[in-house]
Formats: sequence, C-alpha cells, structure tokens
Amino acid sequence: MVVHDQAAHYPRAVVSSTVVWSADPPDEGSTEGARARHKRLTRRLLTDTATAMFLERGFDEVRVVEVARACGVSEKTVYNYFPTKESLLLDRWETTEEFLRSALADTSTGVVDAAVGVLAAEVAGLTTWLAAQDDVQATADLLRRFRELVDGTPSLRAYQRDATERLVSVVAGTLAARGGAGSSAPEPWIAATALVGLWEVQSRSLRRRLELGRSPDQIRREVMRDVRRAGRVLASGLDSWGT
Repeated sequence: MVVHDQAAHYPRAVVSSTVVWSADPPDEGSTEGARARHKRLTRRLLTDTATAMFLERGFDEVRVVEVARACGVSEKTVYNYFPTKESLLLDRWETTEEFLRSALADTSTGVVDAAVGVLAAEVAGLTTWLAAQDDVQATADLLRRFRELVDGTPSLRAYQRDATERLVSVVAGTLAARGGAGSSAPEPWIAATALVGLWEVQSRSLRRRLELGRSPDQIRREVMRDVRRAGRVLASGLDSWGT
C-alpha cells in the first residue's frame, strides 16, 4: 500500500532510549511459524505506517482508524497489537524490559555491567542499522525529527514517563530478588532508579551526536563512552563523584 511504501523510508519506531534495532528479523535458521511471522510483520506494518503518518502530519492529527485503513485492517486489529495510540510509536519498552530483567538475573555479572551491556547492544543495533541506510545523514535527520515529535507531544512524554516508572518497578523487583531484600526495601528501588537513568544518559548523548553529524561508528563509541562514565559513578557510589 502507498503509506506502507512511504513508511519503509522511515526509521523504526522508537528512538527514545529503548531501541533494539536488530531485534525485528528472526535469526537465520529460525523455526518461526507462519502465524508468528504474520503477527510480526503485521505489527511492523502498523508501527512503521503510524510512524510515517505521525512524522508527516503530527501525532495528534492522525487517528488510529486512519492507520488501520492505510494498513488494510480494522481499528480493533490495531488495538489488539497496540493497546494505546502512543504505543504505536513507542513500541520497544517491553523489549528493553525483557533483556534487562534477564541480564540482571545473572548474578555472575555486576548490576551496572549488566545494564551497560544491554545498552551497548541497543546502541550497536541502532548504529549498525544507521550505517546500512542509503543516506545516513537523511536518516539521522529523521531520527532527530522523531525525537522532536516525542518531546513536543504531551501525551507521548507522559507515556514515556509511565513506561520508565514501570521499568523501574520491574528492575527493583529483580534486584530485590537478587539481593534477598524485601520488595519494599529502599535499596533496590534507589538502585533501580539509578540504573534506568542510564537510558536517559544514552538518549541525551545520542541526540547530541546526531545534531553534530557524527558517523554511525562515532555515535556508537561516543554514546557508550558517556554511558560507561555514568556507570562508573553508579558502580563506585555517588560520594565518589567530583573527588
């Protein structure tokens, strides 16, 4: 369909800080069945089409039923895949939650190293995807426009805040179980809040590098340098900062 063809030129939907850009296609040799493949492709069609329409006209100017019509499905089908209009655009929080919970459950790795490892995979996926585009600079401009769309839309900012709070809650529960603490203990909650803050460090650093016109390889190195610097503060304790 016409809108879908346009959507193919837009980036995947989430640039917020939770993107796993390489997670969409199944691995070679995957045993993905026809039903699972259909669901995956339908989900991608919906979010890509919505992203293109939102970037062109503005988030508040596009109705969910218009996205459904452009994709040749019912409005109910859209909501079966995405419970809210906002999740059509910011659709990667669950992926980050899954990977982060798994990484933190591995007690052989420090909690900061585990979080940094998840972020490193996300940044590597993004920059690999960016480098593969025909026009890297034009795609970087689209990423900036995406960020501006999220920042300039109150409902999307609220969705981001809610998603961040849910992620903190999940991480706190994982850390509490890992450390044998009670679910209401203060230590896992403050630790979870700090760890999730690394995604904000990544997001701000990514935005700066895009504005500066850095190459994909420079973006990867410089963003992860900032994330690791922030991670060292967490690992050594806040009292060490500035000494």
